[in-house]
Amino acid sequence: MLTSIEFPRLAARNLEGLDVRLPDAFAGERNVVIVAFKRKHQALVDSWIPWLEEHAAADPGLCFYELPTIGRIWAPVRNMIDGGMATAIRDPVVLRRTLTIYGDVARLTKPLGIEDQSTIALTVVDGTGKVHWLGAGGFAGNAAREVETALQSMRGR
Repeated sequence: MLTSIEFPRLAARNLEGLDVRLPDAFAGERNVVIVAFKRKHQALVDSWIPWLEEHAAADPGLCFYELPTIGRIWAPVRNMIDGGMATAIRDPVVLRRTLTIYGDVARLTKPLGIEDQSTIALTVVDGTGKVHWLGAGGFAGNAAREVETALQSMRGR
């Protein structure tokens, strides 16, 4: 769905341990941001990765990010959780594009209008933080076409 909202300003940390501010950390002119709310969502996130890698390889202005969003109750063990994810991943490219958010999940979901945390959310965000498209769920042809349409419309600006 097309939107006219801004990505919320939040603190995050990549899995290499670098603290970043969102949406400032989104380095592309066009960014696809996948938000996961539960550990079991990783398979849904992974379903998008081949498509995103292919498109990012063909479009130097496109970057994509994974945002595991974890409630504030887990903040005291952040280093252990992030360390476990980093140990499992090991790929420096994936470590840099995985930005964990700990705290009040509503600080992300409410401004974006995300009401369903039972699946992943996807956003297409420009370099200024404007959200051009918002959707949900694992990779599917219809959603991929909508993402591609949003990305193409951003190239024309």
